[in-house]
Amino acid sequence: MATRWLGKNMTEEKVVKPYNNESSSKKEEVAEMFNNISKRYDFLNHFLSLGIDKLWRKKAIRQLNALKPKKILDIATGTGDFAIAALKLKPNEVIGVDISQGMLDVGKEKMKKKGVDNIVRMELGDSEELPFDDNYFDALTVGFGVRNYENLEKGLTDMLRVLRPEGKAIILEFSKPKKFPVKQLFGFYSKRMIPFFGKRISKDSRAYTYLPESVEAFPEGQAFVDIMSKIGYKQVEARLVSGGIATIYSGVK
Repeated sequence: MATRWLGKNMTEEKVVKPYNNESSSKKEEVAEMFNNISKRYDFLNHFLSLGIDKLWRKKAIRQLNALKPKKILDIATGTGDFAIAALKLKPNEVIGVDISQGMLDVGKEKMKKKGVDNIVRMELGDSEELPFDDNYFDALTVGFGVRNYENLEKGLTDMLRVLRPEGKAIILEFSKPKKFPVKQLFGFYSKRMIPFFGKRISKDSRAYTYLPESVEAFPEGQAFVDIMSKIGYKQVEARLVSGGIATIYSGVK
């Protein structure tokens, strides 16, 4: 974990990076990490979450039912699980964007096998500089990705730029449970079990240690709601799932 000092008041900001190399940015390290684990990512993701992540995505997507979005952008798409879940909304177009080419390559093969590559398009792109026109998408989704942004506010601002007026953003992210016994169980599982199995299966010694570190550093709950509101999102809400293991945030342009 690197530390840097910002502003006149010397405010401390913790920068959590996968490999903590001084010569590389968080963005570069996140891309490298996901390239390294891309071949085993889907198996590990569902194995380590016990499949609950699929239920969370379904709940998140249901929040877009009333909007009936036709053009959806899934940011930090990885191998495209959220993009696939979005197909329940019967959109005309879904674009998944990610900074990891390795994850996108796996995702493209997944779309072909499922026969949805005519609707879901996977593209290389940076969440902080999205390669899309202003006001283009009806809805945005991000699953477990915003805590990996190098500049959180810049990424959220560019997301708002490409969202049409009255369009909706849905962000699914890990959080820290506050109540017994979920707090204690999740703490043990995320800090002990996930790194143990993640290291052995992914063959990357840091990738699944970075996960609980990044969750710990993320400004969750009301702090994240306040950031979204400050940037310009309206009707911002946060809904806990599974006792607070994850949170579904939503905001309207």
